[in-house]
Amino acid sequence: MPVFRSGEGLAPAWCELERFDIVELPAGGAHAFPRTGRREKLIVGRGAARIAVAGQVVEAREGADLDLAAPEGAFEVVEALSDCTLIRIAGRWGETTGGSGLFHLAPTDEPDRKGDPVDYPKHTALDNHFHDCDEYWIIFAGRGEVVTEGKRFEVGPGDCVATGMGHHHDFPIVHEPVAAVYFETTLEGAKRRGHLWEHTHGPAEPRPERV
Repeated sequence: MPVFRSGEGLAPAWCELERFDIVELPAGGAHAFPRTGRREKLIVGRGAARIAVAGQVVEAREGADLDLAAPEGAFEVVEALSDCTLIRIAGRWGETTGGSGLFHLAPTDEPDRKGDPVDYPKHTALDNHFHDCDEYWIIFAGRGEVVTEGKRFEVGPGDCVATGMGHHHDFPIVHEPVAAVYFETTLEGAKRRGHLWEHTHGPAEPRPERV
């Protein structure tokens, strides 16, 4: 099942992303994240906060992407400087990853045409693509329909879409404007970064066990 929710043991066994948490804080709020993974990442989805990480306090605003690679330590939100959304990710990914950050999607009358061809309705600017790594989308606002491994899923806040290496995936339909985190974990195979298309980069080589 490539769509799962937050919680211990809910991610498929093959996933390097083992847990995620979406925390909403009001201005002035604080929050401690107990350490749960070998590696951890904290992304600010909206707003701003003062965050303690690796012995320092940093002011992190929307789009900030913080990492904990050491086996000790944990993230702590000392103070939310405004209403904010924080996404904590924990797991066992390797040293070299594809990338991570935020993305936003809204319906458009000019859908993407540069990705691999599709046979389903499409009304967003995201391309149909694959990766030399696994990729995860964590939705924290909005609703829509994703296509991964040839199957369609309705998704909304609190859902994580897990797509294994080499499997095509797309976000063709948005019912309400979407805000989400993407995380491309350990690079494998040819270790190419970014979106890959068969018409440009050659045939995809999906990992059949990662479904």
